[in-house]
Amino acid sequence: MSRIGKRAVALPDGVSATLEGNVVKAKGPKGELEFVANDEVIVEVKDGEISVQPRDNSKVARSKWGMSRTMIQNIVDGVKNGFERKLEINGVGYRASMQGKNIQLAVGYSHDVVYQVPEGVSAATPKPTEIVLTGIDKQQLGQVAAEIRKFRSPEPYKGKGIKYAEETIIRKEGKKK
Repeated sequence: MSRIGKRAVALPDGVSATLEGNVVKAKGPKGELEFVANDEVIVEVKDGEISVQPRDNSKVARSKWGMSRTMIQNIVDGVKNGFERKLEINGVGYRASMQGKNIQLAVGYSHDVVYQVPEGVSAATPKPTEIVLTGIDKQQLGQVAAEIRKFRSPEPYKGKGIKYAEETIIRKEGKKK
C-alpha cells in the first residue's frame, strides 16, 4: 500500500483546484497548472483538499496512486510558491552569461554554447559561475536543468563541469608514478 498516496493534498490559501474528468487544474498567485490523472486512480476535490484513491487493488493501480498524489502536490506547490534550481560551474575559464532570454555558456569548447530557455522557465546568472532557474512546473524545471548540465557534466578527476548546487562529485585519485 502507498504511504504517500493515503495523505490528502491540502490546498493552501490563495490556491483553488477544480476537477474535470481526470484533469486536475490548480490556480494560484504564480499561475495555473494542470495534471491529467491516470484512469487507474480516482481523484476527489472536497473540503479544501484533494484526495487520491486507487480504482481497485491491482498492482498497476497501486503503483500509480502515490505518483499521482505527488504530481498533484507538485502542481499545488508550484502555483503557490514556485520552484528554484541552482547550477554551479567549475573550471578555469568556464562561465555563463545571459544573452537576452538565452544562456550563453563557455565550457571549454571551441565555441560558446547558447541554450534557449523554454517558456515557463526563467533563468538568471547572479555570478558568472552560477545559474539560477525558476518556474512553476517542477518537471519542466528539472528537465531544463538536466539539459544545461548535459553540455559539460562534471568529471571525477578535477571536478570540472556544470553540476547541481546540492550535488557532490565523488573525486577519483589520478595516476601515480
